[in-house]
Amino acid sequence: MRLFAAVLPPDEVVGELAAEVEALKRLPGADRLRWTGRPGWHFTLAFYGEVDDTVVPDLSARLERAAHRTAPFPLAVSGGGQFGHGRALWAGADGDVASMRLLADRSEAAARKAGLDMGEHRRYKAHLTVARSRDAVNVRAYVDALATFVSRTWTVAELVLVRSNLPASGVPGEQPRYEAVARWPLGAAG
Repeated sequence: MRLFAAVLPPDEVVGELAAEVEALKRLPGADRLRWTGRPGWHFTLAFYGEVDDTVVPDLSARLERAAHRTAPFPLAVSGGGQFGHGRALWAGADGDVASMRLLADRSEAAARKAGLDMGEHRRYKAHLTVARSRDAVNVRAYVDALATFVSRTWTVAELVLVRSNLPASGVPGEQPRYEAVARWPLGAAG
């Protein structure tokens, strides 16, 4: 199964971001982007790719330990940016981003210890993808609009293992489906 570790914003924050994304969709050229939907809004901590079912129990046990070793922390969706010359437009994070980076590092280490090939380690950049494009797109107006966006702050209290089900229908614009496989409370949250 295709898996990743994530932090999921609460419904109230997702609603605030949805209102901001609706405003972005009214900017000129918005139809050149493939906008992600509310079910897909998450902060990926570590992407594992295809994971054999036999590895999931060990990975889960290690992620549970990583969660328990990380204290809950405040976070807000804030600002934005791009990757790949407009191929990905994202909203950023504000708050205790250092704790989120630590949780991302622990999520990656859990996978390595469970035997997953994680490739070369990259410094974690907290982001939540709101749109993608197959081609380079000038997204400066969208990044500028996101610069002033700040959601309410919430306390991140859990680490979530998510399964990504890629579209199989071939229908243009169909989004992946995401389902939580497991959730673990952070530190004293449990």
